[in-house]
Amino acid sequence: MITWKNMDTLAAYAELQNAPKVCLKCAMSGENGAERVKNYTVPMGAGMDFNYGARPVDDNILNILAKFAEEQQLTQKFAALYNGEVVNTGEKRRVLHHMCRGQLGDDVIADNVNKRDFYVGEQKKIADFANKVHNGEILNAAGEKFTTVCQIGIGGSDLGPRAIYLALENWAKVTGNLKMKAAFISNVDPDDAAGVLCTLDLAHTLFVLVSKSGTTLETLTNESFVKNALVEAGLNPANHMACVTSETSPLASSPDYLAAFFMDDYIGGRFSSSSGVGGCVLSLAFGPEVFADFLNGAAEADVLAKNADLKSNPALLDALIGVYERNVLGYPNTAVLPYSQALSRFPAHLQQLDMESNGKSVNRFGEPVNYVTGPIIFGEPGTNGQHSFYQLLHQGTNIVPLQFVGFKNSQMGSDVVIQGSTSQQKLCANVAAQIVAFACGKDDTDLNKKFEGGRPSSIIIGEKLTPKSVGALLAHFENKVMYQGFAWNINSFDQEGVQLGKVLAKKVLAHDTDGALKVYSDLLNI
Repeated sequence: MITWKNMDTLAAYAELQNAPKVCLKCAMSGENGAERVKNYTVPMGAGMDFNYGARPVDDNILNILAKFAEEQQLTQKFAALYNGEVVNTGEKRRVLHHMCRGQLGDDVIADNVNKRDFYVGEQKKIADFANKVHNGEILNAAGEKFTTVCQIGIGGSDLGPRAIYLALENWAKVTGNLKMKAAFISNVDPDDAAGVLCTLDLAHTLFVLVSKSGTTLETLTNESFVKNALVEAGLNPANHMACVTSETSPLASSPDYLAAFFMDDYIGGRFSSSSGVGGCVLSLAFGPEVFADFLNGAAEADVLAKNADLKSNPALLDALIGVYERNVLGYPNTAVLPYSQALSRFPAHLQQLDMESNGKSVNRFGEPVNYVTGPIIFGEPGTNGQHSFYQLLHQGTNIVPLQFVGFKNSQMGSDVVIQGSTSQQKLCANVAAQIVAFACGKDDTDLNKKFEGGRPSSIIIGEKLTPKSVGALLAHFENKVMYQGFAWNINSFDQEGVQLGKVLAKKVLAHDTDGALKVYSDLLNI
């Protein structure tokens, strides 16, 4: 039987607080460091490895973390989630995004349907639609093919799909899988929509509106913006738009769309890239087979995340080491640092995934917790970040755990030898150097040039960024965030924190304001 307990009631948590700390600088120096890096590696699916040699743990701490995982029943709670129990206590909902990429356990029957069958059915509908667009069965009014797809959505309906599209765009160009270019409109700022629209050939653009409720203010505002642009160009919006929504939304049976694809309340926005939210735009951009490969990579990582053995479960390892860094060592931030320009928007997606999920101060039962929870997440691709905020990471007063991502080979294969090495080798040399520099530091009598070291990091290493590796990467972090929420006994699957601002914004637009809200409204000329 599963019991939901606050972390500070666990015997293993008390033991963790009293365990001797690791001198990371000592552990990573010399031959000890070489052996440690070799030994602290675990496969994470799709040909990638999670290496935690430069994290501040040793075998003793790992053993206590394993006891923590067992006492807090973490893998059993994951099983409860994928077997369809109501783990989203705030909204009294199941959490089923894993079922979009595979079935990890029992059949889940909800709303009188088998949910795995439902998600696969929607994927098949999307694949059929994408194929018809690509082969010319669905054309514009002039009988010409669509060449661009533009997604209209915000938050989880934008950040994940956009990050994945950008991750695979160059790969698709060189492998012949770029079927349609993709663009994205998200911000209610009119300059966002106008700026995107002025780059598009509207007559050959297919728009995908994404709103589960069919009532999202920003998204519907941008839809009207787009429809107006189409009408002004002499085009019928109904011939240029599809939607991804729920079966109960006002969009579901509207004649204003070429097709409607469905999701449900069991998939939160920030976890929705595996559903039609990502599936529609990515299948149109790259083809359904590429999206299927992405799902297969995610499924591989999900299977590993079931493993009860901590040292064979990369997502659980990453999560619990993160809990140790946050709650015992007191590090408030985590930086995500992909050494791949293709992953330029991946830190932004992980920022939402992590901070919207675990930015909570009450437990699953609405009671205040007496410990810190989710960290602040930020990041930027290397090597550009090295010339930006790495100064603070190396020599600032805060220690920030780092999560590097690197690949042995470039996506496009275009490179040249300059000064004895290729650009890809220089990129990889930089990430290797940074890991050791952060961990080991450098002594110097000039304190301005001294590096204290002891700055922890991990790295995910792959051969090449492909659809499968992007899928595994996404699932790894989704599962890490889930496990940390279970560890802290919080609900990672609702987001009440985004609601208050929406309510007040509606009051401002209705001119129903007083006090400070009225003054700010007047200052902004609303």
